[in-house]
Amino acid sequence: MFRRTKSEPEDQTTTTVKEGGKGRPTPTRKEAEALARAKARAPRSKKELAARQRQLRTEDSRKVREAMKTGDERYLTARDRGPVRRFIRDYVDVRFSLVEMLIPLLIVTMVLGYSGNPALMGASTYVMLATFLFVVIDMILLRFRLRRELVRRFPEESYSGTTFYAITRSLQMKFMRMPKAQVKIGQDLPDTYR
Repeated sequence: MFRRTKSEPEDQTTTTVKEGGKGRPTPTRKEAEALARAKARAPRSKKELAARQRQLRTEDSRKVREAMKTGDERYLTARDRGPVRRFIRDYVDVRFSLVEMLIPLLIVTMVLGYSGNPALMGASTYVMLATFLFVVIDMILLRFRLRRELVRRFPEESYSGTTFYAITRSLQMKFMRMPKAQVKIGQDLPDTYR
């Protein structure tokens, strides 16, 4: 008698809007708490904003430092990203460079120079000049050998800046290089760097 019949369609899409109401449904407790947490995290003054930005910069630089140690491409600087740059780093790190012996040779030169013996002082000058000459020759050979390998492995890539990148990396002591060396001296390099 007071039941609905099946022929009457149920209208569930209509919602009643209360006069003077806010025009939207009340947020759930979870949504309200999330909004309150977001507002609590938002900086309220310039000092808090500066502290937040400093914290974000610190976090970003920590990620970059960690990437420099592990070689993670995502956080490396633009200068160090890409397969060509990774190959250059590995190519330089695999070679034994005279720069590795530069500091001990300079110490020997300094000791000979301050020995007081004129013959040893003259020898120290020749040792220093010969060291610098060999370093320059090593850089020239590095440039030509590296360019040949780049043309062979990456024929379609641009080579601008690669010589400077390789020379600046090779002029650093191996333990001081950033990103850290991922290969050992004398190790064979893989054929693909994609």
